[in-house]
Amino acid sequence: MDQGNYSRVAEFVLLGLCSSWKLQYFFFVLFNFLYIAIVLGNLLIVLTVISEPALHTPMYIMLGNLSVLDIFLATYATPKMIHDFLYESKTISFEGCMAQIFLLHVFAGGEMVLLVAMAYDRYVAICKPLHYTTIMNLYKCTGLVIGSWVIGIMHSLSQLAFTINLPFCGPNIVDSYYCDLTVVIKLACTDTYVPELLMLLDSGLMGVTSFLLLLISYTVILITVQHHSSVGRAKARSILTAHVTVVTLFFGPCIFIYAWPFSNFPVDKVLSVFSTVFTPILNPIIYTLRNKEVKSAMHKLKT
Repeated sequence: MDQGNYSRVAEFVLLGLCSSWKLQYFFFVLFNFLYIAIVLGNLLIVLTVISEPALHTPMYIMLGNLSVLDIFLATYATPKMIHDFLYESKTISFEGCMAQIFLLHVFAGGEMVLLVAMAYDRYVAICKPLHYTTIMNLYKCTGLVIGSWVIGIMHSLSQLAFTINLPFCGPNIVDSYYCDLTVVIKLACTDTYVPELLMLLDSGLMGVTSFLLLLISYTVILITVQHHSSVGRAKARSILTAHVTVVTLFFGPCIFIYAWPFSNFPVDKVLSVFSTVFTPILNPIIYTLRNKEVKSAMHKLKT
């Protein structure tokens, strides 16, 4: 198709999670509650880390930044979804759709890198405890946190670069409650083989690399803790369990969705909700319930 001779769609129509009004009213109440809990729970962790000097260490600084990313990850699409539950017409402007794609990959990409940084921090703490303060100083921690944001932004810009200029002249029906590349690219009025391939290579490289680095880190840690005392082994396993749980919750839905990126399955919407709503609310619960230092600092913050 001649890309210079088309009329670009002004908006996209979102099909949402379901068509039943009863379910939509129920979801409106449910997701309002969950979104408020996400924001308040993660803000509590951020405030706790900032206010308690004992938590000004790489592990907790990264945990605070994970909470910031979780707030943003829940915010880029959830408020719009909640709003749409009350309306039959669920639309989003072209610019709004591109913004959602950009923000999704910034925050998701940044969280992938930050989880790798957190795994590296635990690797150094458990496998090289005598050199921990030298290797993982605040300067390196700051660099890892800033690096996670920079890589997330660069990853998102590279994804958006080959999408925003595609000719979108109709149809404009998005079978989801938000815009993502896997569903939007298919609507372009041109051959999308190359953009789809670039998207798979970009997201696949980042996702697979992050997951392999995490797998290697946790495997080495598990082997190392076998030589620790029973007390040290129990503490290391407790911390490791929390990290592995968070990684599984985050990467599991992503791997399933992007394993078949251009095939729609009913479960895709459920997994998308899990990634953008349930994971951000479970992260603070997992880390705080299994961490005595954070719970103690929160108690001080309340008093």
